[in-house]
Amino acid sequence: MPKITYWIHRSRRHLTLAAGAIAITCLAYAATPPPDIRHRLSMATAYAGLIFLAASLWLGPWNVLRLRPNPISSDFRRDVGIWTGILAILHTAIGLSVHLRGRMWMYFFKQLHPLRLQVTQFGFANFAGLGAALLFLMLLAISNDLSLRSLGTRRWKSLQRWTYAALVLTAAHGIAYQMVEKRHLPWVLIFIALLIAVAAIQIIGFLRFQRNLNRRQGG
Repeated sequence: MPKITYWIHRSRRHLTLAAGAIAITCLAYAATPPPDIRHRLSMATAYAGLIFLAASLWLGPWNVLRLRPNPISSDFRRDVGIWTGILAILHTAIGLSVHLRGRMWMYFFKQLHPLRLQVTQFGFANFAGLGAALLFLMLLAISNDLSLRSLGTRRWKSLQRWTYAALVLTAAHGIAYQMVEKRHLPWVLIFIALLIAVAAIQIIGFLRFQRNLNRRQGG
C-alpha cells in the first residue's frame, strides 16, 4: 500500500473511532442524571473508555477464534488502544475534579502535615485509578511504529502486555467506585457485563491458541 494511501486509510479509521468515542460518551452522559456536569462527564468518559478497552482486548482472541493471523501489532488494534488511552486520561483529568473541588490532594492523602495516606475505600479506588492511568499513558507513548522499531518486537510486546495490568486496576477502580457512589443497578450491570465479556474471550482465545499450538506440534 502506498504511503499516502496508508495514512489516508488510518486517518479515516481514527475519525471513525473518534466519532464512536464521542457517540458513546454522549449516550452515557445523557443517561447520567443531572445536574452535576463534571460527574456526568466523568461517568461518560469512564464507560466509553471501558467499552474501548474491552474492544481492544477482544481483537486478539477474536482473530485466534477465527483462525486469522494475529500479529504482534496491528494498526487497527493499536488505533483502538490509542482511543482507549485518550478516554482513560480524559476520564482521570475530569474525575479528579468531581468530589473534592479545590482539594485534589485529598483523593490520595487525608492530610499533608504530617502526611497521611487516604487508606479508605475511596483512597483505594483513586490509587487504583491513578495506577491504571499511568499505565495507559505509557501504552499511549509506545503506540507508534517508532517505538516498535526502537524497542524491538520482544521488548515492545512485553510493555504492551501491561494492558492486562491496566485492566485489573481499572476493574478494581470501577468496583470500588460502584460501592463508594452506590451506583444504580443498570450501571453496575453494564460494568459487570463488560468485565465478564473480556475475561471470557481472553480465556476462550487462550484455550484455542493452546489447542492449535498442540495440534501443530503434534502434527
